[in-house]
Amino acid sequence: MIGQHDTLGSTGGAHFAFTDRWGGVSAAPYERLNLGGAVGDDPAAVRANRTAAAQSLGLDAARVVWMNQVHGRDVAVVEGPWESDEIPAVDAVVTTRRGLALAVLTADCVPVLLADPVAGVAAAAHAGRPGMVAGVVPAVVEAMVARGAEPSRITARTGPAVCGRCYEVPEDMRAQVAEAVPESWSETSWGTPAVDVTAGVHAQLAALGVEHRHPSEICTVESADHFSYRRDRTTGRLAGYVWLGAS
Repeated sequence: MIGQHDTLGSTGGAHFAFTDRWGGVSAAPYERLNLGGAVGDDPAAVRANRTAAAQSLGLDAARVVWMNQVHGRDVAVVEGPWESDEIPAVDAVVTTRRGLALAVLTADCVPVLLADPVAGVAAAAHAGRPGMVAGVVPAVVEAMVARGAEPSRITARTGPAVCGRCYEVPEDMRAQVAEAVPESWSETSWGTPAVDVTAGVHAQLAALGVEHRHPSEICTVESADHFSYRRDRTTGRLAGYVWLGAS
């Protein structure tokens, strides 16, 4: 179920994966591998898609931790899946449990997957423009370090997201964002103000001492193989997964 356009890799016992939109059962406009449960899709289709995606990665769908993402900077430390349907409103999760997969949903925002296999710490974060400015990336790295991770050992992978050539914003918004994260300043391919969230996230990671950084080259707006809220409005959600294998 993880399509040919996805990034899938492992580093020292840490595993990373990003989905594209194909291989699932959702009908239009969510076709086909929609993994988002709060976008209007048939819940049964979403459950089937999540099960199929997990199985394709060798994971138990019941052991994948999802978030109620709200464009903030709050981080939850997890030891297993949530015990009820009340998933907390957070934009990052951290675990020290090997084999427990963490997932992040996006459709233009930047999915951030991080792992320090030596310390046995993994994390996933949702970094849209507001979350990047709020500091979700420093917050999640801080939470990893508090559990023994070393920034120089952390591998960070960011997935498909809207690129700085396509993310048009008003001039005052670009100025506000660039004041917080200067590296996010950008211009569209047609010459108007823009924000490059991926560049901003990687600049934040670099400033935190995270040396092993791997950005995706896929722009969700430009790629027909990926969901894009900015392009389509009513659409599905992609997922990024990170987990640690057995030591």
